[in-house]
Amino acid sequence: MNEDNAKHIDGLGVDPDTPFFSAILTPYRSLDQNGFLILMLCLGAISFVSGMLFLMVGAWPVLGFFGLDMLLIYLAFRWNYASGRSFEEVCVSRTEILIRKVGPGKRRQEYRFNPAWVRLSITKLEDEGVTKISLMNRGQAVDIGSFLNPDDRTSFAGAIANALATAKAGGV
Repeated sequence: MNEDNAKHIDGLGVDPDTPFFSAILTPYRSLDQNGFLILMLCLGAISFVSGMLFLMVGAWPVLGFFGLDMLLIYLAFRWNYASGRSFEEVCVSRTEILIRKVGPGKRRQEYRFNPAWVRLSITKLEDEGVTKISLMNRGQAVDIGSFLNPDDRTSFAGAIANALATAKAGGV
């Protein structure tokens, strides 16, 4: 039996290691780069005009505090956008569940589970929907999609549950 035949176990030419479910989860950011630029220009104009008014009445140190406020707002948004570049990738095949988490600063974590032994835990609240999705295996729990909004988390919970049921059934 050669290597190709070993992978094609069902006679249909389907490799059991080929993912049949794949999702990339990303955090939602409501303010895009153009909106950020407009916001910073408006805040900068307001701070500049207010600072000049304080400067004219003799309260010159206030001008520096307006500049410091602008710097802190800019840094907070930049930090927010950096965390927004994080993502989670979930791939399910008949033989493996792969979860890759890439965080700010390209920090990476990777988890691999056998679908036959993994347990899906979904925590729901009546008024909020799904609040937590976890995969558990041998005492190890991995949370998935914690940054998603409740509607997206509920939708993803249904999709991953279906994918795990398919993987455990051994079919695609």
